[in-house]
Parts: sequence; C-alpha cells; structure tokens
Amino acid sequence: MDVEIWSDVMCPFCYIGKRKFEHALHQFAHKEQVNVIWKSFQLNPDLHTEPGKNINQYLADSKGWSLDQAKQMNDRVTAMASEVGLLYDFDKAVVANSWDAHRLIQLAKQHGLGDAAEEQLFRAYFTEGRDTSDHATLLELGTAIGLDATNVQRMLASDQFADDVKRDVYEAQQVGARGVPFFVLDRRYAVSGAQQPETFLGALNTAWADWEKANPVALTSSTDGPACTPGELC
Repeated sequence: MDVEIWSDVMCPFCYIGKRKFEHALHQFAHKEQVNVIWKSFQLNPDLHTEPGKNINQYLADSKGWSLDQAKQMNDRVTAMASEVGLLYDFDKAVVANSWDAHRLIQLAKQHGLGDAAEEQLFRAYFTEGRDTSDHATLLELGTAIGLDATNVQRMLASDQFADDVKRDVYEAQQVGARGVPFFVLDRRYAVSGAQQPETFLGALNTAWADWEKANPVALTSSTDGPACTPGELC
C-alpha cells in the first residue's frame, strides 16, 4: 500500500510529522507492506537564499510579525520537535531555496533512498545549520546516503528532475494539499499536518482495510496435501 508524503525540507512541521508518522508505522501490523513515497512541495518557490539572514527575521518579514513574535513561534516549534526526539537550532538555520534539494530527493528516489535523503536534508537544515541550496553541501549529503558523486554532480549542473519536482507540485494541487506535511494513503485517505501517532495509526488501519479488499491474495499455483477442513475430524 502506497503512502505519499508531500513535504518541503524547510518546513519544521514536516520533520516533526515524519517522526510522528514513523512512530505510527512502527506500531502498524502491516508495516512491511507499506511503500512510503516522498513528494516535493515548495512553500516559497521564489525565495532567495540568504545565508546571513536570521530565520526569525525571515519569518517576521514573510508573516508581518515582530521579531519577538517570530522567536516565540520558533521556540514553540523547537519544543514540539523536542517531544519527538528532534533537536532544532533556529539560530543556526540558513534561509535557503529548496529547489535543488528537491531535485536531489528525486534522484535519491530513483535509487530507493528517498527517505534517507529527506532525513539528511531535514537534519542539515534544522539541526546543523547548513545551507541546503549549496551544491557542495548537497553533494556531500547525497554521497553520505550512498548516491554516486558523479550522478549528483551531473544532476546539480543540469535541470535534471525539474519536471519531476513540478509534477509533484501539480499533484499536490490535485489531491487538495494546501500546505505540508500532507499524507495520502492509497490515494483514498488524506491526513494533513503533523498529527499525533495515534491519528496516523488509525488512518493506516482504515486505509489498509480498504486496500486489502481491493488487493486479495492471488494464488498462482496450488498443490494439495494433507489438511484439515471445517466440520471434519483430523
């Protein structure tokens, strides 16, 4: 059963939502049969990378808040992240456009490393204070999860996977995602935001029941042997 997750690497609730979903998935009885697919979503496609700009100032400018309001908001988000074992350091965070990071994720998905790429990029942005638009940084993060350095360099030097990112953004509109994180289970059920693990678990169970009905086990061959049948003595 597919679970698609629309996310942006600069979204603090997406990393928190990732952890909460993982906690739910760990408890899900059929977790081995769940295929998680990460999808690209850009919260601010026109954002210019500004390494010297404090993220509190960026948030204040973009939301029309005061610096104190922005800092209070980030402090609350930091506390939420801590509850699921994540360490956020907004004082070090680099305001960066996520376009090339999404292209790196698309490349990683081609090699079954989409989840690993998301994890690396989230940690780089929120914990390590790294510029996730910088090509040298993206090359390092990509090779750290097992991608070939030449393939990463070739991607970064071109427009490779641009159409894949755009397609994901278009699909987000089609499934009704107006913000992220946005989870779609079996293209039937949607969960919006960084919900609690029990909410995700309930959605997984509901979606699985429908998926199982639509995908019954198919026997490709049958060989009879000794067996017990209802109403008979063995």
